[in-house]
Amino acid sequence: MSDSLNLRRIALAAYAPTLLLSTGHGAVLPLVALTARDMNASLEAAAFLVALIGVGQLVGDLPAGMIASRFGEKRALVGAALIEAAALLLCWQATELWMLGVGVFATGLAGAVIGLARQAYLTEVIPAHQRARALSTLGGVYRIGQFLGPLLGALMVSTVNLSAAYAAAAVLSLVAGALTAALPDVEGRAPRGTVRGPGMIEVVRSRWQALATLGLGAMVVQLGRAARLSVLPLWAQEVGLGPEMIALIFALAALADMSMFYPSGAIMDRFGRFYSAVPTLVVLGIGFAILPLTKGALAVTLVAILLGVANGFSAGIVMTLGSDTAPVNARAKFLGAWRLLTDAGNAGGPLIVSAVVALAPLWSASLAIGVVCWLGAAWFTRWLPRRPGAVRMFDDDEGASA
Repeated sequence: MSDSLNLRRIALAAYAPTLLLSTGHGAVLPLVALTARDMNASLEAAAFLVALIGVGQLVGDLPAGMIASRFGEKRALVGAALIEAAALLLCWQATELWMLGVGVFATGLAGAVIGLARQAYLTEVIPAHQRARALSTLGGVYRIGQFLGPLLGALMVSTVNLSAAYAAAAVLSLVAGALTAALPDVEGRAPRGTVRGPGMIEVVRSRWQALATLGLGAMVVQLGRAARLSVLPLWAQEVGLGPEMIALIFALAALADMSMFYPSGAIMDRFGRFYSAVPTLVVLGIGFAILPLTKGALAVTLVAILLGVANGFSAGIVMTLGSDTAPVNARAKFLGAWRLLTDAGNAGGPLIVSAVVALAPLWSASLAIGVVCWLGAAWFTRWLPRRPGAVRMFDDDEGASA
């Protein structure tokens, strides 16, 4: 598409659904375990039900790429939003644990399709020199929704009941689907089904270098982000802070996080992806390394804000690197493989924390994650170019500017 594309034409229809969907996710995610406990589930069963969201995303990543490739990003987005709404309504009406589990798992599956399809769509319609800003804004909008969601959930629980939050999230999903239907179609594309692209195995084989180098680094970014959400509250509790103070600390960190998404995208587009990815991992590593030295609320808050700034500074980097290296003729399929790899990092962060804590003190888990982040920074220093604009590892990447 031409660089003169009017971005405002797609901004509302592209970002508003993301805000609605992420607000819905933020509203219900903290309530899944509570809902399960209300159904007399054990602590282990409640934790498993929460994990089903991530499991659904992992299971759905590769099929999501094929669905978006087969039906188109716009149709995939609308269909996934409708499926998510149905899954949330099932959670709303669930009377048995298995019903709640099915609904939660289906929400994860739909989320995989939504995440991939909206990334692929923006990659198609945004010129390459504006891609990082567009995708970092997408990440920023998601963060805003995650901040607003718990407030919506608390409102529904306090004014109606616990299950009402699922119904509210379902309504948001339906509205998001309707707004997505208003997205402009991608111009200049052959109709679906008229051109047969390469299969998933062929795509992965042709792009294994990108997955093994930049993909591995992106996985470490996701690992550090996820570990932050495990280590920080556990350490705050370790030094004697109460739930209210921990919630306040997270709110302040979230505000710092949200403030950084636009600078992240602007720096990536103007100077290069390197100058977002490497500083992010260095600062995350510093935050994890000094967290065990904190003893009071002020010190923990300052480190939490530091981690939030680092996390916000990386807004969009994982999506941007995936979009940069995706082949033009099989973008959605490649992004399915890319997201499977990076979502594994998202799941791996808490698992590493859990494994280390089972054998050693909590401070050692924080330090271990910090070291992993520094290794990720060194890995990106080896493989990530320092030049401005999109990363180009293959001959057809110039054409990916679309």
